[in-house]
Amino acid sequence: MPLDGCHNSVTRREFAGEAVWVHRKGAVATEGEPVVIPGSRGSLSYLVKPIGDSGSHAWSLAHGAGRKWARSETRLRMRERFGTHQLTQTPLGGRVICERRELLYEEAPAAYKNIEDVVQDLVDARLVSVIATFRPLLTYKTRALRR
Repeated sequence: MPLDGCHNSVTRREFAGEAVWVHRKGAVATEGEPVVIPGSRGSLSYLVKPIGDSGSHAWSLAHGAGRKWARSETRLRMRERFGTHQLTQTPLGGRVICERRELLYEEAPAAYKNIEDVVQDLVDARLVSVIATFRPLLTYKTRALRR
């Protein structure tokens, strides 16, 4: 069952008999079906089942933990602390394939907030129940080259 969720979107919905536009920035759409809330390449990802009234949270859930550092700040911090070989192996035993050194640093796990806190907040708010967790074994990072 492949699961993929766009986390920046604008979609049209019917709500209370009216057409409304839902703008999601860093959120994934949910229609009551399970969704993946991804962690970083150095943390677990979560398969969750939305519970309760989806309309009360605009048919949306957090897409992930979000960044705690900007990309440029992350590059500086990570280059000072780690070599590329240290960032191609994760603490969870996974491997990272990335041909662009800058992207390897920009997407370092330390750049992201704690996904466990985000998921626990969603559980505590009675928005989701956790179905399963996934440990990343292989992460492939790429960025389209500009022409």
